[in-house]
Amino acid sequence: MSGAIALATRRLPALVLACLAAAALPVGVAAAGAAPAAAQQQAPLLHALFQDHAVLQRDQPIRVWGVAAPGETVTVELAGKGASARAGGDGRWQAQLPAMKAGGPHTLIARTAAAKQSVADVMVGDVWLCSGQSNMELQVWRTLDARAEIAGAGNDRIRLLAVPQSGSVEPQATFSSPVQWRPVDPESVRDFSAACYYFARELQKSVDVPMGLVSAAWGGSRIQAWTSAPALRATGWYDGELDVLARYAGDPVAAVGDWGSLWQRWWAGAPGVAAGDEPWSAGKPVGEWRQAPPQLGAWERWGVPALADFNGMVWYRTTIELTAAQAAQDAVLALGPADEIDMTWVNGRAVGSTYGAGPGREYRLPPGLLHEGANTVVVNVLDTYRDGGLGGPASVHALHFADGSKAPLDGTWSYRIVPAAAGNPPRAPWQTAAGLSTLYNGMIAPLGGYGLRGALWYQGESNAFEHDRYAGLLRALRRDWRSQFGADLPLLVVQLPNYGTPPTKPGESDWASMRAAQRAVAAEDPRTGLVVAIDLGDRYDIHPSNKQELGRRLARAARHMVYGQKIAAAGPVPLAATRNGDAVVVEFGDATDGLVAYGADGPIGFELCGAEKDSCRYANAEIWSHRVTLRAPGAHAATRIRYCWADSPVCTLFDGAGLPAGPFELPLSPMPHDDHAR
Repeated sequence: MSGAIALATRRLPALVLACLAAAALPVGVAAAGAAPAAAQQQAPLLHALFQDHAVLQRDQPIRVWGVAAPGETVTVELAGKGASARAGGDGRWQAQLPAMKAGGPHTLIARTAAAKQSVADVMVGDVWLCSGQSNMELQVWRTLDARAEIAGAGNDRIRLLAVPQSGSVEPQATFSSPVQWRPVDPESVRDFSAACYYFARELQKSVDVPMGLVSAAWGGSRIQAWTSAPALRATGWYDGELDVLARYAGDPVAAVGDWGSLWQRWWAGAPGVAAGDEPWSAGKPVGEWRQAPPQLGAWERWGVPALADFNGMVWYRTTIELTAAQAAQDAVLALGPADEIDMTWVNGRAVGSTYGAGPGREYRLPPGLLHEGANTVVVNVLDTYRDGGLGGPASVHALHFADGSKAPLDGTWSYRIVPAAAGNPPRAPWQTAAGLSTLYNGMIAPLGGYGLRGALWYQGESNAFEHDRYAGLLRALRRDWRSQFGADLPLLVVQLPNYGTPPTKPGESDWASMRAAQRAVAAEDPRTGLVVAIDLGDRYDIHPSNKQELGRRLARAARHMVYGQKIAAAGPVPLAATRNGDAVVVEFGDATDGLVAYGADGPIGFELCGAEKDSCRYANAEIWSHRVTLRAPGAHAATRIRYCWADSPVCTLFDGAGLPAGPFELPLSPMPHDDHAR
């Protein structure tokens, strides 16, 4: 789904153009106006979450809500317990049933003087929210041994609900499309979140209660999209963008112009950008521009060495000649897909930005922007993963006019590569998966105050480039979700696994820094658990398929932190690193049955570092029970220690239970002489 100014105008008859303002609203933003009274009477009393086969959270008051006629009294009943509430002026009501023990099936009944709704086969147990990006979204059919896993799935005491993928610029009260609770069977589990399902299947072996799983995930999403606007504003980082987002809800075209100013301000301050370098301007551009092939498409296939394996930004530019009659009409710029984010200008004015490689771009142009003669179209494309570029051929791009005609942008396109030093640009706040609060508004807000036992969070790949902010953003999301679902909501965070080419020497790593941020946030809060997955990745696939083992580790963390079982939450945890002469000693806790090294006499992946960048050196390591002793030339001058510090490190330190030690960085402090260091 596109997060752009969505103008569904591929053919653009006059009637469609007359409705452009309404079409510009993203999915989830409904047109104003009340439904007829008859329709209200026929509508269900209960919110869409309360359906046949639902699971309600045990051992806490059960909130139930919905919509009725304004002022009506609604009575709800479940397992012999009852409560009532009066609908407000907007028809919304909420009642609270007393806490109940695990069990069922029950029937949930809501009634008014004029209507009744019954929901059958309701269980009371533990409900878990599973959220994040593609590795949480990844379906069971894409995992190891999928055929057997699907064929053998059958468990009426695990129920699944998939939240429809939808972004919105404002919080929504309900989902964008119908939802359904489904007991686990081969059909229901096939397309469900694998990490979520395998977690519950494993957890139920020791926590014998019904399990309800709510999956709300979107591939490629950033954490900012899952966090409410008030929570993001509290960080102090996004005030300008949030102001644009608020304006976008009412006037998308004007908001895009505002966003263009913010984006251009970022460009002017980016490293390596010269004063006066404004590639979007209608005037003669500066810098080195070259002619793009007429087929456009992925720049990796152009035969240009500098673009053969390029992830970053490329500018595109073309001109189109218009008649006076064409320029005077309402118009929409239609572009083909762009992989993966575009920022687009016409005659020097920003007209739109969209996230996602799939959708085409369709941007309404402000009146008076076009003129007779040459008009300039400039597109900046950002790619962060695999193929990138503006889709082609050039003939798929066109201006569509109110009279039904179009003018293809089939002239020559030129391009300019942006050096990596410029960094990554800001994302337009209305973009679905890359924006601000959009997925919270469309997928989390509709969950209301539904009772949860906890939440699983598997996300971070799309934020690796801004790892310096991630700890603050993860804290903001945690506070935000706890304000909605309960102050004690447990949060289980999956630390990013290994991905990419293993290192041959120490270096810096965005992914390693992300893992450190995840670890720090988990360590500071007793209701946040960290699940190490550094050995479960795939150097060739950002979506590792061994979600079964991930589910087991998630369940283990929940058993320790949420259910109080006497087991270590994860693998070995570093406690301290101290220097002893020419050696460094690292103390570990939670190492079940001691430390072990796989494939060698001692673990590999340890580094001793000075204070300066690029000062790290690999160190030889020996295991002594719950300690690891490190030796390397210059160890006496080391000020910090790192372990498994790379995008795709080789990590061989485990405990006797087969659980890995996760990546970490620790400062060094002096230590008195110790025999273990010899």
